[in-house]
Amino acid sequence: MKKVEKIKITNSIQLTDLQILNGDCLKILPGIPPESLQCCITSPPYWGLRDYNHSAQIGAEQSPVQYVENLVNVFREVHRVLRKDGTLWLNIGDGYARNGGTGNCGPNAIVGNTKKLIQKRNCKVPNCWGLKDRDLMGLPWRVAFALQEDGWILRSRITWIKKTAMPESVKNRPTSATEEIFLMSKSTSYYYDSKAVRESTGANLRNYWLLGPDVSGNGHPATFPRELARRCILLGSKVGDAVLDPFGGSGTTGVAAKELERKAILIEINPKYSKISKKRINNVIQKSLRF
Repeated sequence: MKKVEKIKITNSIQLTDLQILNGDCLKILPGIPPESLQCCITSPPYWGLRDYNHSAQIGAEQSPVQYVENLVNVFREVHRVLRKDGTLWLNIGDGYARNGGTGNCGPNAIVGNTKKLIQKRNCKVPNCWGLKDRDLMGLPWRVAFALQEDGWILRSRITWIKKTAMPESVKNRPTSATEEIFLMSKSTSYYYDSKAVRESTGANLRNYWLLGPDVSGNGHPATFPRELARRCILLGSKVGDAVLDPFGGSGTTGVAAKELERKAILIEINPKYSKISKKRINNVIQKSLRF
């Protein structure tokens, strides 16, 4: 009988198997050796949407300009720790500039996990970028262009089409049902395994992915699908490589990495979600031992 492996939450940084690090990624990333990880798959908190109950959280900035600047600082460190042929897979959602209005549905909805009603930041038009009332802010592209200016090579924009979209009561535009995933690299010669994920016909993978939500019930309000992480890991790394998620959340990247025989470092600022990650990944390990 195989010995059951346990994932530990730790503040030490080791490039072995899987580490879940609890803390501010801007403080933890500098401790990771340079050019030691193969790819990064992550989804930072969206600006002005949710409260993750931590004073240093990203997404609670007074201005979206500060939000973009903070993400540039984070991904400058990610750039440093990735190998020369490494890639970044970045999922970011958008938001609307609005004067007034929170409700039960849509991007300005009041949700149960939001103790401080951070969404109200989205209900006041920010004084930047020429934004006007009801303007779509274009945050994913503003972050992508800022990272491009900071040294990243922007290689592809993938549209994540959601099988189940968040309901919206709007009557003057289509309901939002897509998000952006950006593929970025450190150099023009980067690792990308085009054979790892193909269309059902065998053709080259296209830049739109129809993906449904996972039925996880893990308590995290913004979990992206495991299939999203799985595709990015397969395309951007080999068995035994190490992947990174500086906004680890409930551990989806780590779960997919473990299933695909990769090492991983997850960084999560909220200890509650670090514990959720630990539980989810240990469940994957125990299931694998049954077969």
